[in-house]
Amino acid sequence: MEWVILAIVVGLIGYAIVIYNSLVSNRQMVKEGWSGIDVQLKRRTDLIPNLMETVKGYMAHERETLDAVVSARAKATSAQSASPETRAKAEGELSTALGRLIAVAEAYPDLKANTTFLEFQTALQGVEDEIQLSRRYYNGAVRNLNIQVESVPSNIIANSFGFRQAEYFELDNEAERAVPSVKF
Repeated sequence: MEWVILAIVVGLIGYAIVIYNSLVSNRQMVKEGWSGIDVQLKRRTDLIPNLMETVKGYMAHERETLDAVVSARAKATSAQSASPETRAKAEGELSTALGRLIAVAEAYPDLKANTTFLEFQTALQGVEDEIQLSRRYYNGAVRNLNIQVESVPSNIIANSFGFRQAEYFELDNEAERAVPSVKF
């Protein structure tokens, strides 16, 4: 009888250790995912001054658009250590401002033909694609952690050791979620 009780206790302790290690693993995947987003957002932020210098000469009277990009970049830069929700909001504003800048650039044939502008536009699109991939990875890692933190019996271990749910990196701007209309 003692052996049975001992085996059950050892089994429960072993199971608790497996759950704890799984929670730690999921938390580390969330941190890794956030780091990937952070790297891509930093790349985008670093591209903007060069893009702005290229655009300034062509779009001198589009000051409002240029100022909006500069302001949104400053907000995004200052939000680098903020929560995912705050960071997503600031980065969404930057995405919107950049979208307006690219749209306004369409009205300037010389700018559209400028190879430097085209290179920056291509690089920016590549970074935006990487941000999207990083966001998906991060949100998947958050989902896995949150499921484990909420599910029984792992929630008992999670609560005992202070594991908390992580925030998703979501877009606040409904316009960014909308399907673009394509006209031929």
